[in-house]
Amino acid sequence: MTDSSRLAAARARSSSSARWPARPRSLLLAAGLSLAVTGCGKSPDKPVAPAQATISAEPAMLASTDPLILRARDTFAPIPLAAPELPGNAATPAKVALGRMLYFDPRLSATHSISCASCHSIGLGGADNSPASAGFHGTRGGRNSPTVFNAVFNFAQFWDGRAKDLEEQAGGPMVNPVEMASPKQHVAEQLAALPAYRGDFARAFPGDANPVSLGNAQKAIAAFEATLITPNAPFDRYLRGDATALNASQKAGLTLFMDKGCSGCHAGVNIGGAIYAKFGAVEAPDTKYRPIEDKGRGAVTGLASDDYAFKVPTLRNIVLTAPYFHTGSEQDLAKVVQVMAKAQLGQTLSAGETGQLVAFLNSLTGDQPKIMIPQLPSSDANSPLPDK
Repeated sequence: MTDSSRLAAARARSSSSARWPARPRSLLLAAGLSLAVTGCGKSPDKPVAPAQATISAEPAMLASTDPLILRARDTFAPIPLAAPELPGNAATPAKVALGRMLYFDPRLSATHSISCASCHSIGLGGADNSPASAGFHGTRGGRNSPTVFNAVFNFAQFWDGRAKDLEEQAGGPMVNPVEMASPKQHVAEQLAALPAYRGDFARAFPGDANPVSLGNAQKAIAAFEATLITPNAPFDRYLRGDATALNASQKAGLTLFMDKGCSGCHAGVNIGGAIYAKFGAVEAPDTKYRPIEDKGRGAVTGLASDDYAFKVPTLRNIVLTAPYFHTGSEQDLAKVVQVMAKAQLGQTLSAGETGQLVAFLNSLTGDQPKIMIPQLPSSDANSPLPDK
């Protein structure tokens, strides 16, 4: 498949998946954690099975004759108010509550000092505002932590797509020697040593003979992370028919976003997260932004054609999640927009165009999840000690 045909296919997928009905019905969503900006060009290695989520009490899509609203509806979709179901991992109150505790529990790490929330802070847009997160004994990872917010709508997880969904992604950092560094057996051992967790796992996974396991911990964390969605952004209200939800500068930025070709990759409900793309599709960016040694998707597949391809990230809440790119190497969103225009589209933006595009990106910030930090089970004399 040529680059042009890949791009056409990606646009067709984005357009068809972005349409929203005039009244609530079942919505097909790609089940799928990132934040920065990459470009377009490569579709998934394998077809992704969509997850069907029944959306109830969704605001109606108002009838509109506004040409810009109608055009935007062909490419984008608003975030639903209800979190989608995960295939094979139905959410229950007990499972989501358990996942919330595990998400905040640092004892899943070898040193008992790092939790999921350490790198994906609920108060920092689902990221950590650091170029690279601190892991085991302060070791820094090689890439910027992607946002966990709306990650359920991504077709794959991590910058290079090495995890197929949230459940698989939840287990990666726990056992990664640079991140939480817990041996697989340590996770279950640590949890089983806490009597309160044994009851929580039994309630979340009734009928399971051995409910306390790494696999069930991943399922619970994934079920909780799937609830971390950010609906009701000004852009969502605009898509639903409120023509006053965006100001003039934001509408001009939306027009540019589609006219320049940004929406060829950043489309759909998550405004990204649906395809892989080579960073530097037209012109290789500075090595500050794309280091030679990080081959991205190519390091996963072993294919030279995948070198420097990354999962196109969501642009949702992007103004909250600096620094940007998989390298976390740029703090200025306006500079990011200019770099992307040059590297992905071969275009040089004026200061006015850049400002309008940034204004549009500001309209993508939705309602932030309001999560109460849970009371965690206490350790006692029988609990495993942390590594020193």
